[in-house]
Amino acid sequence: MQNYLQFNKNESLLKAFNSNKFLTVLVISTAAFVVYTSMYGFRKPFTVGTYNNHTFLGINYKICLVIAQVIGYMFSKFFGISYIAKINPKNRAITLVACIVIAWLTLFLFAIVPSPYNIIFMFLNGLPLGIVFGLVFGYLEGRRTTEIMGAFLVTSFIFASGLAKTLGKWMIIDLQVSDWWMPFLTGSIFIIPFLFAVWILDHSPNPTVKDIEQRTARKPISRKEQLEIIKKFKNVLIPIVISYAVFTIVRDFIEDFANEFWIENGYADKVGIFAQTSTLVSIIVLIIVALFFLFKSNYTAFKWIHILVLVGLSLLLGATFLYNIQAIDPFTWMVISTTGLYFSYLPFNCLYFERFIAVYKINGNVGFVMYIADAFGYLGTVLVLLIKELLPIHYQWNIFFTTIFYSAGIVGIILITFTFIIHRKKLKNQYV
Repeated sequence: MQNYLQFNKNESLLKAFNSNKFLTVLVISTAAFVVYTSMYGFRKPFTVGTYNNHTFLGINYKICLVIAQVIGYMFSKFFGISYIAKINPKNRAITLVACIVIAWLTLFLFAIVPSPYNIIFMFLNGLPLGIVFGLVFGYLEGRRTTEIMGAFLVTSFIFASGLAKTLGKWMIIDLQVSDWWMPFLTGSIFIIPFLFAVWILDHSPNPTVKDIEQRTARKPISRKEQLEIIKKFKNVLIPIVISYAVFTIVRDFIEDFANEFWIENGYADKVGIFAQTSTLVSIIVLIIVALFFLFKSNYTAFKWIHILVLVGLSLLLGATFLYNIQAIDPFTWMVISTTGLYFSYLPFNCLYFERFIAVYKINGNVGFVMYIADAFGYLGTVLVLLIKELLPIHYQWNIFFTTIFYSAGIVGIILITFTFIIHRKKLKNQYV
């Protein structure tokens, strides 16, 4: 295993990478996409299970599983704030493999241990998976082509979720696999692609001198340096973290309860509905996000990232309004609104903090600030899940999604506009 994951680059492979820059970008982007898509194969399939006739403490069993996994994922994000910032690049690959192996083992234990005791294994499943993104993005950041590579990576959020749930649904409906074994067996499909893609990432070239000149060098940073960055930028980080937390909550509800939404709207037997919607949204988002690499000016790119987020929120609000007045059907509503949501959510995973580091010339890495936002985002998800279950309110999924879409759109527009104004004032003397 150690030889498989050696950090010393293979010279012939490096020559192949460096001889063709287009090939380099394509191969690294694809590898990152495959790694994170594979991660979803261990995280999301369980959400298409119904776990009928099972409850815990009077709460629907699936809700308990979702809460357990999200809590584990949230703890991982808080741990990752410091861990991802300090990790030695030599340890990324072996850590990635360890995370997936542990997650797969927890799904096996989830299958063989009876309910309600197997809830603990869904919590343990979330723990290693939360740091996967930071490890993968470490291979991509600090390059002039980071936006292209990052676009492939974050597009996997949309595509992979649909693929994982489609495969899980296929196993339940066509192969008659039980809700309990389905997550483990679905995960097994992704093992080989994951290992090969990690090997590719670990043998990819480092950022060039020109990359460093334009985007700054990315290096591990100490705890003291992390606290100094928070203190210096707290007035812009606070509204960004709040808005990102709101987007994360909405995005997680869409991911975890899409099955119930489609069942309510007459798509119960449509196995491909998840992949169908996610693929369409993925293509749209991939193209728009990747085009940001054309901005050579870090400040110009940073400004347009804010505009992209605001456009996304406007799409979210507009589509929801059209659905409420019955001008569009549920399928169209979900495609347009989730496209808008991902225009607002995904920039923080591959664009916003990449250019944030560059525009302010921060001597650090993206993982640190990104994981601050992620950690509080999943904390918000946990709180909303708990409130939703503890309050004795009966609702329809259409009404529930309408409410959170309107809330996210309005709150997001206010906070992002406020943050944009602060950034303009801070950067006025340097760029404007």
